[in-house]
Amino acid sequence: MKDENILEVQQLKKHFHLGKNRILQAVNNVTFQVRRGETFGLVGESGCGKSTIGRTIMGLYDRTEGNVIFDGQNVHERNEKEMFMLRQRMQMIFQDPYASLNPRSTVREVISEPMEVHKLYKNKKEQNERVFELLEEVGLNRDHANRYPHEFSGGQRQRIGIARALALNPDFIIADEPISALDVSVQAQVVNLLKQLQEEKGLTFLFIAHDLSMVKQISDRIGVMYLGNMVELTESDSLYEKPLHPYTQALLSAIPIPDPDIEEARERIILQGELPSPINPPSGCVFRTRCPFAMEICSQKKPAWQEVDDNHFVACHLYLEDRKQKQHTEPVVKIR
Repeated sequence: MKDENILEVQQLKKHFHLGKNRILQAVNNVTFQVRRGETFGLVGESGCGKSTIGRTIMGLYDRTEGNVIFDGQNVHERNEKEMFMLRQRMQMIFQDPYASLNPRSTVREVISEPMEVHKLYKNKKEQNERVFELLEEVGLNRDHANRYPHEFSGGQRQRIGIARALALNPDFIIADEPISALDVSVQAQVVNLLKQLQEEKGLTFLFIAHDLSMVKQISDRIGVMYLGNMVELTESDSLYEKPLHPYTQALLSAIPIPDPDIEEARERIILQGELPSPINPPSGCVFRTRCPFAMEICSQKKPAWQEVDDNHFVACHLYLEDRKQKQHTEPVVKIR
C-alpha cells in the first residue's frame, strides 16, 4: 500500500570529525518518510548531503544522531546478523557504473556474488539461470554474462549495476545518482527501465540526483536539500507548479524549456555568492547568504520545518505560522 511508510528518517544527523575542532556537518536534522511502492526523489547541489543520507540509511555510515526506521526496524540498532538479513531487502545502485564493478570479475560473477554471500541457491545451475534472467530483465542478454565490465558502454554497465541490486529480490533500492555519469541520450533509457522494474516488482526507490528535470519524470514526491538541510518537500507536481522555497525556485528556473519563445521571455534566478562550507555553515537559515529575500531574522533563527499547504513542507521564514493563517501559500516568485 502506497500510504504505508517503508522508511522513516527521523531527525538524522551525520557529522564527520576532520581533526581538532573541525566538524563537517554533512546532514543536519533531516526528517522524511518514503511510502511503500513510491519513488522519493532527493535533490540538491553537489555537497548538500544527498549521498551521505543514502549511505547512512544503508548503514554504510553510522549516524551521529537520529534514527533510520526501515519497515519497523531501527537500522542502526541491529546487530551484525540482523543487519545481514536486513541488507537483503535494501540494496543500492551507485553513481559510477565502472568504479562500482570489479574489473577483474565477469558479469556473471558480479551479479552472482550477493547470491553466494546470502546462499540463495543450492547449486550453480540455478544461480546461473537467475543471472541470465536478471540480465534479460535489464535489457541485456545471457551472452553478456562471460564478459568483463570494460567491454560495455556506460549505460550497459549501469544496467549491470541494476541487475546486481536486483539479485537479492529487495523491497527497497537507493539509486545514488544512477544517471549523472551517463550520456543524456542514455539517461532517459535508464530512468524508463527503473520505472518499468518498479511496476513489475513493486519496488520502492529513493532516487538521489541533482537534475530536477529528470527527477520529475520518475518521482512521486521530492525533497530538496541545501547544505545538509531539507528545505522543501512535497508531491512532484506541486513542487514544479508552486515552489515555495527561494532555493527551489532558483533550481527550477535553471531548467531549460523546449519552447524558445518562453525560454527567452522567462526570468532566470541567479544565486549570488559561493556555497558556504559545511564545516562552518551560516547561523540561522543556512541559505541566507545567497537568498535574494533574506531578512534580519534569517541570521538569528533557524526556520522551522512546517506544513504550509496540504502535504507541502518548507523551512523558510517567508512562510511563518501567522502568514499561514492568512493563507499565504503563493510562491514568492512564480516559475512560468
